[in-house]
Amino acid sequence: MNIRPATFDDLPGILEIYNEAVLTTTATYDVEPRTLEHRLAWFEDHARTGHPVFVAAEATGRVTGWSALNSFRDRAGYRFTTENSVYVAASHRGKGIGKLLMPPLITAARAMGMHAILAGIDADNGASVRLHTAFGFVEVARLKQVGFKFNRWLDVIYMELLLETRGK
Repeated sequence: MNIRPATFDDLPGILEIYNEAVLTTTATYDVEPRTLEHRLAWFEDHARTGHPVFVAAEATGRVTGWSALNSFRDRAGYRFTTENSVYVAASHRGKGIGKLLMPPLITAARAMGMHAILAGIDADNGASVRLHTAFGFVEVARLKQVGFKFNRWLDVIYMELLLETRGK
């Protein structure tokens, strides 16, 4: 499995993985699939703001997972905080791809001068909680019934990894 920065050519694969998660999981609280145009704007915004996107790709080039750092808030006081996303294709879940996609995110966050990485995770998503815990994230908040999907209320856990950073 090759872990590398995403390119425009990876967007259909990224979109396919995300839309499958939209339709079948609570990994995202989006309820409608996104379009390629939306994903292109998302990717261009990440490039403009310097937030990286990585993919796990097979030798054939097929994208089997992706991860990204995202803006947390648009206020200047949050400029040293980022939020991560990690998604793996349904056919490849449980095979360690998430563990391959996390290190480049953490390395990139440090290179960007970030102090904190946040992860908003559906409280029932044990695999994502375990993944983040394995990389040193700790639960810092639990928001009760803030999401609604598949005709039920959902809780969100916020996990955080504090990075060693020099004073700014």
